[in-house]
Amino acid sequence: MALVFGILGILVCGLFAPFAWIYGKRAEESVDSSGGAYGGRDMATAGKILGIVGTVILGIGLVVGLVVLIVLIAAGASSSS
Repeated sequence: MALVFGILGILVCGLFAPFAWIYGKRAEESVDSSGGAYGGRDMATAGKILGIVGTVILGIGLVVGLVVLIVLIAAGASSSS
């Protein structure tokens, strides 16, 4: 699940990325505490890493969008005066 959310978070919609991070961390903990009964730690780690990268990209995009919005508002306010 974490890997799917990670891929979706990178390719389709950044809002999936934080969920990939959370589910990846939980899956890693489950695999570690199972004593070898569960596998798939590599996929959980890959999903978690994609989730982290996607979350960072989402955050940067939000900050850039906010700066552009502020600049546009300031430019509009100064041109109407």
